[in-house]
Amino acid sequence: MKATKYIIPVMLLLAACGAKETPAVRDLEAERLYKINTIDTTTLRTMLDPDTVEGFDRLDGLTAQAWVLVEDKSGLVISEKNGDGRMYIASLTKMMTCLLALEHGRDSDSLYITESDYVSRDSRVKLDQGYLMRDLIDEMMLVSDNDAAYALARHIAGDTTLFYSKMNEKAAYLGMTSTHYANPNGLPNDSNYSSAYDQLRLARYCMENSGFARIVGSTEARVPLLDGRHMDCVNTNRLLFTYDGCIGIKTGFTYQAGACLAAAAERNGVRLFVIVLKSKNMKLRFTEAAILLDYGFRVMSRMQ
Repeated sequence: MKATKYIIPVMLLLAACGAKETPAVRDLEAERLYKINTIDTTTLRTMLDPDTVEGFDRLDGLTAQAWVLVEDKSGLVISEKNGDGRMYIASLTKMMTCLLALEHGRDSDSLYITESDYVSRDSRVKLDQGYLMRDLIDEMMLVSDNDAAYALARHIAGDTTLFYSKMNEKAAYLGMTSTHYANPNGLPNDSNYSSAYDQLRLARYCMENSGFARIVGSTEARVPLLDGRHMDCVNTNRLLFTYDGCIGIKTGFTYQAGACLAAAAERNGVRLFVIVLKSKNMKLRFTEAAILLDYGFRVMSRMQ
């Protein structure tokens, strides 16, 4: 019998959020919530000895301070280190910002990056430039634009502080019990933190949103400005260019958080998610995620 580490009562989550959707929509959402909160930590070793799978010996050499590697359909945990540990997450924060923008905004809304959104050294070139919301989301997610995150937060909630409340409400709804958001972009803040397991929940939930999946799976985007010019954005997630089957998701880096990555890949009908937190440097986060994903696909092929 499959044992699970976490199963949060789905109907309680829906009730807490005051869901009023149709029965069909409620059923779909309940299934989605059940899936992301089902984490199976015990089945693997009843099926095989993962220590004997090629690539296992490389895991001890990873520099990341926390990771979780999971097969999506079953929630099977293939590998983890410090999965519940409270960590800083840098721009992985933008996954939640993107999700809320997609759920509460309209693609055709017009937005401006204003002086109040200014957090980046190069952002003054973007001041008072107009965007459609869908294009600003692309820019935020592909090139990890910090100012775009503030502009979206202000647009969605009317006030950035109110947006943080929405972020934390959504985190609670998703069962992210080790998470607290204090800004929309993940810049250093002692009150902005999460865990590998919580980021896994969020990533799996987000990738069920077709709009989100399209954005994070895009290698580049041509972002038009309302004045007729455009910005060329190339995705910072190098695995989209180098790892066979990669479908996303988001990079992150600050000196506080180290190098972080949420990634997903599909091969032969198997979808894996990996969260890597605080790798030693930005290049290693991709190498280490690839090592974990390679190992995960070998494990799953042995179990079939």
